[in-house]
Amino acid sequence: MNLRATVTCLCLAAGLFTQAANGRELHALWTVEGRHNTVYLLGSIHVLRPGDKGLPQVAEDAYADAEKLVMEIDMDDLLGGDAMSLLGLMQQMAMLPEGESLRSALGADYEAINRHAQQSGLDLALLDRFAPWFVATTLLQLELAERGFSPELGIEQTITNRAIADGKPILGLETAAQQFAILANLPLPLQKRFLMMTLEHSDDLDEKIDALLKAWYAGDSAALAALLSDEYKEFPELYGPLTEDRNRAWVGELVDLLDDEDDYLVVVGALHLVGKNSVVDLLQKRGFAVTQR
Repeated sequence: MNLRATVTCLCLAAGLFTQAANGRELHALWTVEGRHNTVYLLGSIHVLRPGDKGLPQVAEDAYADAEKLVMEIDMDDLLGGDAMSLLGLMQQMAMLPEGESLRSALGADYEAINRHAQQSGLDLALLDRFAPWFVATTLLQLELAERGFSPELGIEQTITNRAIADGKPILGLETAAQQFAILANLPLPLQKRFLMMTLEHSDDLDEKIDALLKAWYAGDSAALAALLSDEYKEFPELYGPLTEDRNRAWVGELVDLLDDEDDYLVVVGALHLVGKNSVVDLLQKRGFAVTQR
């Protein structure tokens, strides 16, 4: 099991560059000016394929200007000695309580779900002690890998590798355990619904990916926000904790950064930066001027 893939599959988001109405090229990069520093907010796509475009120059410039990096989680932990302990923690949180099984959690739908999962190369019998949310993220990993997507090529990993080489500190807005808990704390019926939605969406996953990437390469913030809104409406019990709740938690930490002396590059999934109650929206509501670059 690839821990980084599991973490990044929690929220697949995108956004890098766009064209403003006045012809000036814009990017999914926002700046917020503190009293003595600048905080850059960079929209990320967590997984990419060989040949997909990388960072635009304005993002490269923001990286060069920043003394420190901030990501959804401290990516150093996934590369160092903590990786195995995090993997153990993830498996522990994914285990069903004693006496329960995946078959019992899925009930009468088990066989149909298993047949669908086997088409993606996954036999549910091998995961019978694991919770439905874990099976759903595993299936999503397989589907994305089949299409050539890898977290190793994603924006976070690319920037992390560069930061390690350059000796730039990386901070996390939350822990991997907090991310796992979002799904692990869902009641089993909602976890089952999440798994069934993952299977249902596998039939139109290519269409959804194309829409995300089209919005990403076009930098269409409205389109990205609409994609998030569609998912939110379909499953608010999941997408509320995955997006808005986390945005609210992060904003307090970002406000603290704006009272620092160092410049920061904050890298989060771009769907966290667009639409109502996004990080950008919440900062603006607090009175900060947020400028898209």
